[in-house]
Amino acid sequence: MAGSSAVLEDSSLLSKLDRLLLPVERFCALLSGFAIFSLMFLAAYSVTGRKFFGSPMMGYVDYIEAAMPVIAIMGVSYVQRDGSHIRMDMLVGALKGRMLWLFELISVLLILFLIVALTYGAWAHFDRSFDCARPLCSRDSSIDVGIPIWPSKLIVPVAFAVLALRLVLQAWGYGRALVLGLDNPVAVPLTLSVAEQAMLEAKALEGAE
Repeated sequence: MAGSSAVLEDSSLLSKLDRLLLPVERFCALLSGFAIFSLMFLAAYSVTGRKFFGSPMMGYVDYIEAAMPVIAIMGVSYVQRDGSHIRMDMLVGALKGRMLWLFELISVLLILFLIVALTYGAWAHFDRSFDCARPLCSRDSSIDVGIPIWPSKLIVPVAFAVLALRLVLQAWGYGRALVLGLDNPVAVPLTLSVAEQAMLEAKALEGAE
């Protein structure tokens, strides 16, 4: 499961690259949240039309399918940076020092290998759907209202590419911590203890006041 974590910063090149990528990840996560928020309105509109006018929203399922990649994938890099994605905390929490950084480095490299392969496959899938010689540049479309599918297919390799960049930075961070024997490396999520979580919450409340 995921636990509370923090990402440290300093003046190093790695930390600067981490901070440069973060706004991109936040924007992707914002798009994902906006897509979820929009689907709530579409659902309300469709249910209202079905109940009171006997006519649900045309193409409702098509719009949901088109929004699914945004909802499911666009925010993955942001949660990976924050360390709030699914993790084996019971196992990782028992490791310390270089053994912990070695375990994290191997994990990140394996994920990176998988994501690079998925990005390549997702781009090929998009390329098969995109053709500017056809109407709306699309070789295929949704069944009910004919929405071009290529924008949804393009979202997947784009989101995976952002995630791949994040994984490269984290591999750099864990590798650096492993070689130098660092206790608190930058640009990687560090698991917080209960006391540290309480301290951060107290500081946040003080800042709000």
